[in-house]
Amino acid sequence: MPLTRDSLLTLEAYAKARKQMKAEIIRHRQLRSVQLGEHMTLQFEDEHTIRYQIQEMLRIEKIFEEQGIQNEIDTYSPLIPDGRNWKATLLLEFPDVEQRRRELTRLIGVEDKVYIEVPGHPRIYAIADEDLPRENSEKTSAVHFLRFEFSPSVIAAMRAGADTVVGCEHPHYDMRHVIPPATRQALLADFAAI
Repeated sequence: MPLTRDSLLTLEAYAKARKQMKAEIIRHRQLRSVQLGEHMTLQFEDEHTIRYQIQEMLRIEKIFEEQGIQNEIDTYSPLIPDGRNWKATLLLEFPDVEQRRRELTRLIGVEDKVYIEVPGHPRIYAIADEDLPRENSEKTSAVHFLRFEFSPSVIAAMRAGADTVVGCEHPHYDMRHVIPPATRQALLADFAAI
């Protein structure tokens, strides 16, 4: 179901529900997040995470006019999976400022090296940053937006219980991790019935 202005809470209603919604979204995000090594996290988005993001932006910016609300919906809705894909926010996390600067320089192009792998099928590489480029010739960004497109046969294999791996094959960040079963089950809900 696409997000609409009418499907969002008013600022007043959100203020009342925010504490409970925040606790729920933290649990929901944890279930939909995969740590890939020490410095990379993929947070797989869905309608719930994006709805929360929009509500937070409306609250922070005190947006209550129809056009402003629609602008936020239009900005964030492309991050909701469409039934054939997964969409994720990729976070590169380095607490030390100097280390972050150095590593973001070494990791140029990392967003194009992230993949999903299901046994018996070719790797599915991320389509990164369709909204705008997030790197330059000197460094990559600490945040990227990724989309993974799946064929019906890959979706069927995952539904049948195939181990699903998320990985990165960048020369300076070569990692792979089997997606835990509970997370895989949560992500399978992003696919439309076939």
